[in-house]
Formats: sequence, structure tokens, C-alpha cells
Amino acid sequence: MEARDRLCMYAILDIETTGGKYNQEGITEIAIYKFDGHEVTDQFISLVNPERPIQPFVVNLTGINNEMLHNAPKFYEVAKRIVEITKDCVLVAHNAKFDYRILRTEFRRLGFNFERKSLCTVELSKKLIPGQQSYSLGKLVHALGIPLSSRHRASGDAQATVKLFKLLLAKDVKKSILKDSVQVEPKRNLDTKLFYILEDLPGITGVYYLHNSEGEIIYIGKSRNIKKRINQHFTNEHRKAQQMQKEVVSVSYEATGNELAALLKENQEIKQNKPKFNRALKRNIFTHALYHFTDENGYINLKIGKAGRGKAITTFSSLKRAKNVMEKWIAEYELCQKFCGMDKTSGNCFNYTIKSCHGACVDEEKAERYNERVRELINIHSYTSQNMIVIDKGRDIDEKSALLVEDGEFKGIGYYNLNHQVNHLDIIRSIITPMKNDRDAQHIIQSYLRRNKKLKIIQLSLHE
Repeated sequence: MEARDRLCMYAILDIETTGGKYNQEGITEIAIYKFDGHEVTDQFISLVNPERPIQPFVVNLTGINNEMLHNAPKFYEVAKRIVEITKDCVLVAHNAKFDYRILRTEFRRLGFNFERKSLCTVELSKKLIPGQQSYSLGKLVHALGIPLSSRHRASGDAQATVKLFKLLLAKDVKKSILKDSVQVEPKRNLDTKLFYILEDLPGITGVYYLHNSEGEIIYIGKSRNIKKRINQHFTNEHRKAQQMQKEVVSVSYEATGNELAALLKENQEIKQNKPKFNRALKRNIFTHALYHFTDENGYINLKIGKAGRGKAITTFSSLKRAKNVMEKWIAEYELCQKFCGMDKTSGNCFNYTIKSCHGACVDEEKAERYNERVRELINIHSYTSQNMIVIDKGRDIDEKSALLVEDGEFKGIGYYNLNHQVNHLDIIRSIITPMKNDRDAQHIIQSYLRRNKKLKIIQLSLHE
């Protein structure tokens, strides 16, 4: 068995036919893209001589006519290649019942019983992208900003279905597609098994899933280098790690392109799937927060406190981290240490003596001017009431990720092709994978934005 085959593989296909009576149609064109959930690893595209006339309405629809197919291979000449490229794969098609039926009919004519598991992207789209006006391939991919060329030709439609399926895999937070489709290799001895699993994995950023022999997810993690992280799991000698090593029989993964998307997916999917080896997330991943209040003299004061004691500007993973960030902001925004809770002495703060505080602590700088800089800090580091998209690296070179915040509430993350604009809110809402706006997600986003100041942020006006 080749290494690649142990991953869950999909054969994403589209078939054009002659039309005609049920089960009497013939194939005129077929396109199959072998897809491992991340990239296309093989493809087969061919016109096919159906040995029967094409219905006139089909000629008008596809542009394929009888003359074009005169020298095309007959189905029996391409049948072996179809069997090979779909072996150990789940068939995926838009209206899969039709394509699977046509394929099985052609193989039956040759006396061959063709059987594969199948998935329908129409049914998956209705479940994972509800509320669309139409689920026809052309209208659906247009609504989602997915490029589609050569409509009603097998290759163009199959390529669009690949992109649609990739989006559906990202939106499937319960991982039902993965659980149903994951292929489990025969058991080997432990060391050999783990070696072969590692061999398949890439050194990319994303979320990974450890599966047991039933296909159930027993552990979810994230890493900027999946292969390196899994290797650490497999070489760890702690009791929990050794138990995981015994139970794992396959690893699947989902590329995210950037660490923010990986952190948010990990946070959501551990809570959604509750894998047995992940610690229950009983406590928040942050402990402290930054609050503000206005004193009797009109100055906005900043204060670090325990998380969960009111509406916070932003959150921190520890008190030490909070103080380090606060010191940095005091210098960056030229704030007063006393009004930031970092100097408890009487009189002026220390920074006033070195001329990095403008004297708010001794009434030399008026509240209005001082507060302008505090509000700038608050506006940048709190997305409360904001409507924005955070743009980050995508999974491929021609792709970007988009994180959506509406009215200060995190909505989710999606991906878009660089040739398409993301300033239409309806398209953004359609492409994102909805995620829960819990306090952990807010902390993850705010912490990431603090550490990555060069990210592109688009401010939205929802009333345009």
C-alpha cells in the first residue's frame, strides 16, 4: 500500500451524458480529480464516445456534439483508468446519485460491478450552508465566490466541485464527513504503524485529528508544523501519550494556512467533539483582563484585574503577561503609570521624571488630550462594537483567510481566492465557517492581533 493511500482520499468527479431515457444514457465526457482533502494528487479527463446519439438539448447545453466524439475512446477503453483512480476513494459529486448511477450503468454493460462509497455536495451544502437561494452548482459557487469556468463541461464543473468540497470540509466542525470517510489501515506492530502514519504528514500549519480503529476522533491538536508535533506525540513517554499511541491507527489533518485559524478551530472542535484524550476545557485559557474607568477628574484609567469581572478591553493568559503588555503600551502611547495602575507611589509617576509621561498625574496634561491616546489604545485592542474583516495567509499561495467580526461579535473564519473581492458581506457570511463567540475565542483573537500587528484589517460599514 502506498503511503498516500492511507489518508482519506476522495475522487471528485463530473460526468456529461447523451441524455435520453433513464439508464439508457451514455457518457460523453468525464473528469475525475483525486483529492486528499488538501490538494489534487491525480486527475483524469476525457471525452468518451457513447456509441449513441446525443440529445439536441444536451448539445446546446454542453457544446459537445456527435462529431467531436467520433474519434474519442469508448467507455471500455477508459474503464480501467477510472477503476484505478477511484480505488480506495469516496466518490464526491454535485448530485452524486446521478453520476454514481451513470458510472455503475456503464460498468454493468461491461459485466463489472463498480462499487464505491459516495458523498453528495448538494446534500452536504444544504446541511452546512443553509439558506442559499439555489443549490445548483453554477448559482451556489457564484454565491460563494468560487470561480467556475467551462460550465456544463466535466473538467470545469469538477474543478468547482473540488473547491466547494474543500469549503464544506472546513465548515464541517462536527467532522462527520471525516469520521464517515476516514480509512483505517490494517493493524501493524506499534512502531511500524506510527512510522507509516508519520510518513504521510506534512510540516504545515493546521489542526490534526487522531483516530482510533472505529474512525472516532480521540485527540485534536493544532500546530505550525503538524508532522513535527505528531512526532512529539509518538515519541512522548508519558502515560497518556503511550495510551494514545496504542489506540491511534490513523491521523487526518486540516490545513489552516495561519496560526489564528488553527487556534480558533482547535478551541471550537475540542468543545464540539470532546475527544477522550483532550483535557476538558473547564477553565478559561485566560486569567486576567484590562478594564477602564473614568476618575473624578475626567481621566480614563486602565486597570489589570481578574478576568470575568465586567466588560474587558482585552484579556491575558497570566498576570505576568498582562503587566508586560501594559508596560509596553504605557511606553507606546505615552501614558501615565499611575493611571494604568503600575505606580502606587504618591506624587508624580516615575515616567514623568524621565519625560515619557506628559504630566497627567500632576495635572499638567489635560484630561481631553490624555484621553485621546487612551481611546486610541482601546479602539485598536478591543473589537467591541467593531465591524471588520481580519485578512491573513490562506492555505494556498492564491488564497487568503478572512475572519469576520460583526458588531463586536466574532462570527467565524473562511477562505477566498485572491481574484475575488471580500467586501460583499453576503459572500463573506457564506464562505465563513461559523464559530462560537465565546470568551476563549475572543482571547485568542485579541492575543493574536497583539502579536501580529501587520495583519490587514478591513473596517466594514454594514449600512452601505
